[in-house]
Amino acid sequence: MATTHSNIESRIKSYKPGEILFPTDFRGDGSEAAIKMALSRLNKEGLIKRLGYGVYAIPKKDALFGEILPSAEEVAKAIAKKEHLKIKPAGANALNRLGLSTQVPMNLVYLTDGTGREIKLGKTKIKFKPTTPKKLSLKGKISSLIIQALEEIGHENLDDSMKAKIKQLLTKENRDDLMHDLKLATAPIHDYLLKLYQTND
Repeated sequence: MATTHSNIESRIKSYKPGEILFPTDFRGDGSEAAIKMALSRLNKEGLIKRLGYGVYAIPKKDALFGEILPSAEEVAKAIAKKEHLKIKPAGANALNRLGLSTQVPMNLVYLTDGTGREIKLGKTKIKFKPTTPKKLSLKGKISSLIIQALEEIGHENLDDSMKAKIKQLLTKENRDDLMHDLKLATAPIHDYLLKLYQTND
């Protein structure tokens, strides 16, 4: 009879490099304790890599860079998919995604319709921050990030280069999505972005 360890090892060997794994993926292969023990052993053997508590990945191998592991953003998306959550980047995470900040944040904050929690991945933390359905209903890939970024830094604190960057980004957004998102923004951000969008150079 196959053991929990051998069952999980066999399954993992059929997965693609770069895939992110969770202990719950292997329910049915043994008790929770046996699954955790098997994953811990497979981590020590190098078949998988522990990224954080309850999060593992199959490393990619690169001739030049060696072992490549999934990014924190990929882990956040995998968790959201696994748990059927909606997430949207917020704060410094949104700023970085827009190119308004070149500093990669050590804490990636995401608004979510799930419960609040933190996942530590080495020196980086993923933070899921519960929010209202209104904030998660923003449609635009660009405008939703802009609105979340401005809530972090305040539109009154933008310098001329950041204003120019945001104006340029707004023109790339689908107009219907932009107008939809502006209606959901706070009044000061709505007024500021609408004026910026409509102002001619």
